[in-house]
Amino acid sequence: MMKQIADRTAEAVTHYWQTRAAQRKKQEAGGKADQGLRSAVTGGAQMDGFISLFTALVTQAGIPGNCIFRKKAVELPGFFRPTKEWDLLVVCGRTLVAAIEAKSQVGPSFGNNFNNRTEEAIGSALDLWTAFREKAYLDSPQPFLGYFFMLEDCDATNRPVGVQEPHFKVFPEFVGASYMRRYELFCRKLVLERHYTASAFITSSSLNGLKGSYKTPADDLSMERFAKVLVAHVATFM
Repeated sequence: MMKQIADRTAEAVTHYWQTRAAQRKKQEAGGKADQGLRSAVTGGAQMDGFISLFTALVTQAGIPGNCIFRKKAVELPGFFRPTKEWDLLVVCGRTLVAAIEAKSQVGPSFGNNFNNRTEEAIGSALDLWTAFREKAYLDSPQPFLGYFFMLEDCDATNRPVGVQEPHFKVFPEFVGASYMRRYELFCRKLVLERHYTASAFITSSSLNGLKGSYKTPADDLSMERFAKVLVAHVATFM
């Protein structure tokens, strides 16, 4: 399975763009063309290919199917809020083994959505780890917490973005950084600061993505590395 990661990721990328296009077409056929982009962004089905890949990895590591949850029974108690839904959960008996979040972003509103995505991911991690500290997951050992992100590869995400510094200087790595570079830094820092066990970041264009084409901006955020960390973690429970 590990040797098939690239092929399976390509299949998931194709599924993403095909599903997104179908969602837009359905909206437009219903006379709601103005909501087409929103439908394509908010519909959860486009990420199913990636969730299926992660599910296959967990299964290969020896986790039985009745311990794997997606779409249903994916809520975990939080500390700052009652519950949070995750895209994939692995719960064996009374033990929380893994929780994975899979997100994406397509234009045109990259600025606002970048802020929303960062706040959401950091908040979810803080909520889970605080609940973990307070024994919300009983005596579970430290679970695997994973974050996957796919960004549209287009002119808007590749061009440099200015920053406002009315009072203090921003960290130098953000100066002139494109949204693609910002997301790379964000995903890396999520792991460096131990908010997530592993993170994967890929990019894909709406045209070539239909053929399964994608890029990995940084080796440390590759799908292969994410998969190895995930499999190694869940295998310890079997």
